[in-house]
Amino acid sequence: MTLPVLNISLDFSSGATFGNPFILNSSSLNSSDVLSESSTPAIIVDLTDSTRRISIKRGRNINRDAYEAGTCTVTIYDPAGDFNPQNPASPYFGNLTPLRKLRISATYSGTEYFLFSGYTTDYIYTYDQAENVSYVDIKAADAFRLLNMAAITTVTDAIAGQDTGTRLGKILDQVDFPIAMRTIDTGNSTTLADPATSRTTLSAIQNVETSEQGAFYIDPQGNVAFKNRSNTISSASGTPIYFNQTTGIPYKNLVFAFDDKLIVNQANVSKIGGAVQTFSDAASIAAYFPHSVTYSDLVVETDTDAANIAAIVVGTRSTTTIRIDQMTIDLYEAAVPIGTIMGIDYFTNVEIENIQPSGTTITKNLQVQGINWEISPNSWIGNYTTLEPIVDGFILDSSAYGLLDDDILSY
Repeated sequence: MTLPVLNISLDFSSGATFGNPFILNSSSLNSSDVLSESSTPAIIVDLTDSTRRISIKRGRNINRDAYEAGTCTVTIYDPAGDFNPQNPASPYFGNLTPLRKLRISATYSGTEYFLFSGYTTDYIYTYDQAENVSYVDIKAADAFRLLNMAAITTVTDAIAGQDTGTRLGKILDQVDFPIAMRTIDTGNSTTLADPATSRTTLSAIQNVETSEQGAFYIDPQGNVAFKNRSNTISSASGTPIYFNQTTGIPYKNLVFAFDDKLIVNQANVSKIGGAVQTFSDAASIAAYFPHSVTYSDLVVETDTDAANIAAIVVGTRSTTTIRIDQMTIDLYEAAVPIGTIMGIDYFTNVEIENIQPSGTTITKNLQVQGINWEISPNSWIGNYTTLEPIVDGFILDSSAYGLLDDDILSY
């Protein structure tokens, strides 16, 4: 079996700047790839041959209903003590410091697939019991972490009437996030003038994300991505990848759930300086008891916008059914189409059919909203978080989301 070829690189260049490390001979170089903002040359290290294990976690927290920072741990075999920061013989001496750029990609059949791009947070040293063999766990987080550390107040040129995509761009400008590393839709909603309050860059961004009812996240190449409400809804109309124990792509370890954890049947939403707008679903409350959420001080322009947010949140989440929250794909399985699996990312549509021991079936049309990789010399496992669409809406001609009196109309 031919597996993807990994590439793990670490950029020791000084300066915790946004941007991707320059990778020699990479097929993916573009204008967003930077050397360093320091006066010294970049120090790019290929860690592929010394890597013993990779663990990557990216995705949406199901219970918090929000994207979280992607994280990564790369375990390095270090027999010469190169990662000892007090070893003057190390080729990295003087450069071992947090917030260096780490990137992991895999090439399969001539295509490079990015698995993670981020910034180192810890170097953790471990040894075997006899202390004869040394390892280093290099831990990293994606740009969410840096956005969460950077405080802002005033956002330059953040005037009233801007669409949410433009407002996100203005916020990113405040922390010099490279324009070439942004994929931002024009927003469907418009915003108030920036409130000029003290908050983190990430919280300002997530306020805009909630105000749009769209999706903001970091892709595996390290770029920021923002889907507006229309594109978030319409993404569910794409042709799904089919998974089945026997006739489709094989999987294992499905995680089923049938509970009330994700129900929302009452929403209280207010814009900055506005009245609280409440929307509730009486039938859902009667069936499941109240499950409420509150969003306050949003940057939407009108109370009507706030009322629409309350309605779409409840309309998307007021009922429950059996869920498949996770499935596992083993790339060592002969029937697994590796190129297809490597190409999966957020908003990839999947149809998962599970044949029960009784002969009955459970079939779910879902979207991938999280990817965890566990990779070692003899194992390559992908664990996928799967969810119903994060924003529901009527999709014309869709058999799953185009049913009158069943699917909600977006605003």
